[in-house]
Amino acid sequence: MSLAFVFPGQGSQYVGMCRQFYDNYQVVRDIFDLADKALAFSISELCFQGPEELLGQTENTQPAVLTASIACQAVLLEAGIAPEALAGHSLGEYSALVAAGALSFSDAVQIVRKRGQLMQQAVPPGGGAMAAILGLDAGMLQEVCKHASDLGMVEVANYNCPGQLVIAGSAAALEKAIVLAKEAGAKRAIKLVVSGPFHSALMFPAAEKLGRELEQISIIEPKLRLVANISADYVTTAEQIKDCLVRQVYGPVRWIEVVQKMINDGIDTFVEVGPGKVLSGLIKKIDKRVNIYNVEDQPSLEKALASLKGVS
Repeated sequence: MSLAFVFPGQGSQYVGMCRQFYDNYQVVRDIFDLADKALAFSISELCFQGPEELLGQTENTQPAVLTASIACQAVLLEAGIAPEALAGHSLGEYSALVAAGALSFSDAVQIVRKRGQLMQQAVPPGGGAMAAILGLDAGMLQEVCKHASDLGMVEVANYNCPGQLVIAGSAAALEKAIVLAKEAGAKRAIKLVVSGPFHSALMFPAAEKLGRELEQISIIEPKLRLVANISADYVTTAEQIKDCLVRQVYGPVRWIEVVQKMINDGIDTFVEVGPGKVLSGLIKKIDKRVNIYNVEDQPSLEKALASLKGVS
């Protein structure tokens, strides 16, 4: 067995996430305490008690999901399960960098809060949006975006899995792209509840500012193989990591290629580490042959350990 940990991004959060682990593991309490200190407010309270609206604000969601993900990883490591490779979806890339030892948890939790603020501020409310397009191939959707761009910027933002892509851009262009995508044969188009057109060129101002923030923190070479979203390839130096994190804000998440790269290089088992099962579903659609587990609470941990301990 060759094992990879993958970490979820924004949208996987829910009130009560990681509560069971917090109640049962000292290492998890330590991580949440560290996050509370680094942020100078109680992200633990927000994770466990909400309210949902506040947890769903980008500047809060990002440190909350990162904290929950690193807490789940700590439980796995304590149980003797360690990965050979890592990746994270969008925001999840920061969790992967912490797991790889390239970025300290305290720095990561602060930088993703800043990232969330910058992304939230980049486009005025209502000025941009995102939509999931189901059942249309990438080439056709790229053409659709091209034809809709007479009304503004719109492009493919997430290559999640075959048949599930996400577009982002200015509100008018996105609406036109949705209509054209349906005409081109898309099964469904679902507007996403997000505060901006993430992973599109409209995020460029946020990326520039994030780049300046990243210069202020220490990033070192990862100790494990880590595949970046923007390149779908390994990052091995601090400079590469910073460059990828900046470009990731306004460039597409190439998740299909990220997963395929890991599988091609021998990974046959994935554990989604953190809240939700979004990545588990995507990976199954990318390649049905691999083993996939998720770990977010005690039942999912026990299920994963029952299989992983027998072969690790």
